[in-house]
Amino acid sequence: QVQLVESGGGLVQAGGSLRLSCAASSGSFFTIYAMGWYRQAPSKQRELVAGVTGGGNIEYADAVKGRFTMSRDNAKNTVYLEMNSLKPEDTAVYYCNADLQPSGRGRSVYWGQGTQVSVSA
Repeated sequence: QVQLVESGGGLVQAGGSLRLSCAASSGSFFTIYAMGWYRQAPSKQRELVAGVTGGGNIEYADAVKGRFTMSRDNAKNTVYLEMNSLKPEDTAVYYCNADLQPSGRGRSVYWGQGTQVSVSA
């Protein structure tokens, strides 16, 4: 069973920082093709914040470029999202996403449970 476990959300003042983590685990060996962070604010569609491919290419949404940094630890199957200079408009539930294939099973996309990030003015 594949699990994506997120942590690190919280409440912070504008200009502050938070670091999110997402660890992927499974009962068997798996191959990760891509991982990403998405967010969904109230009454808005879920949007991509940052994503990393298996080859290590990282892309960011224009709204977070220069403020957010995504990184990964392949040994731990974990990705991180360092968020600096946070703005109230960054307030949302942040979701981890992984495109992966467990051993003996098909390739699929998985989602974490989400973690709330709230930025006060």
